[in-house]
Amino acid sequence: MLSTADALATLLAAAKPLAGTETISTFDALNRVLAADVVSPLDVPPMNTSAMDGYAVRVADLAQGSRRLPVSQRIPAGHAPQPLAAGTAARIFTGATVPPGADAVVMQEQTEAAEGAVTFLHAPKAGEWITAQGADIRKNTVILPAGTRLTPAALGLAASVGCAALTVVRRVKVAVFFTGDELTMPGEPLKPGAIYNSNRFTLTGLLRNLGCAVTDYGIVPDQLDVTRATLREAAAAHDLILTSGGVSVGEEDHVRPAVEAEGRINLWQIAMKPGKPLAFGAVRRAQGATEVESGEAFFIGLPGNPVSSFVTFLLFVRPFLLRLAGATQVSPRALSLRADFTQTKSDRRNEFLRARVNPAGGLDLFPNQSSAVLTSTVWGDGLIDNPPNHAISAGETVRFIPFTELLY
Repeated sequence: MLSTADALATLLAAAKPLAGTETISTFDALNRVLAADVVSPLDVPPMNTSAMDGYAVRVADLAQGSRRLPVSQRIPAGHAPQPLAAGTAARIFTGATVPPGADAVVMQEQTEAAEGAVTFLHAPKAGEWITAQGADIRKNTVILPAGTRLTPAALGLAASVGCAALTVVRRVKVAVFFTGDELTMPGEPLKPGAIYNSNRFTLTGLLRNLGCAVTDYGIVPDQLDVTRATLREAAAAHDLILTSGGVSVGEEDHVRPAVEAEGRINLWQIAMKPGKPLAFGAVRRAQGATEVESGEAFFIGLPGNPVSSFVTFLLFVRPFLLRLAGATQVSPRALSLRADFTQTKSDRRNEFLRARVNPAGGLDLFPNQSSAVLTSTVWGDGLIDNPPNHAISAGETVRFIPFTELLY
């Protein structure tokens, strides 16, 4: 079995960023990956602006001892001011353009206004309460480099320099299907020996969170010929085929032999818990398939147990998809937090334990770490990355990966 680090390195080495791009509205670019740098065509702010409601002045006028000046103009945000006449003040509001000639703003709380004039209770210094032109962004600088995954804040930054459209990497096309004659869809009668197909909802939701174009082939019967036919169809128009179940070694596990017949398996079995039976390889495309960029579709087969499927997606499929999409940052950020529990039994595999942060800032462990207990993934805030053969003592610092770093 490969270590989790070696397995992830194998997947990421194979995931070359897609070549296709498209230009879309900035409104529609959330979670997409930039294919080209965003360069600012202007300074932000594009002029000197007031950081306060108050009065724009010439520092020299107040330095001469005068504390009362007539108000010569009123400047709301969005209006062009006139040059400030010497010996006068301008009423100004937050975000408004500082008039030529003014070199400071005195906040209104430090003034007394009456009868068209204002008395200053404070002698300002040059630049006081003025946001200088270009203080945030300088013209012709790269504000968002290619490979950036576009968050709401990044979209706002692009909009702040006037970008109405952005060039992004095309969506990764993912085909997904689920194997197991025991699987039943919610809303259908649950026959003896059957279970509801939770993985279909979890995995398609995770794929959509990542901005993938998803084709859901649903539940595929536990038959080798049907599985092979589904793989061939899916390979024709998708970058990745993702499956759940059927990758172990049982007589009814047909996914692995089907992939080996239609392509290849490069990796199988990882030294982790939950999620040992994870398969990675590729499925050949028939000649003439033109919707995608190479002669084969990648294949990742996840375990069928719901927690195993969930965890292996977060740790392996997510970074693989982000790398295909051209993202430069694919690794989740981890935290060092205190374990407020003791786990005396260690495992020879790398364990990923469902835990959540308690009010004291430490971590509590979900009491049942079985790979079939899906409630742990909703109860928890993230995963403790516990090394092989390591028991955890209360008070020990552990590596914790929040779900907020893994779900999007």
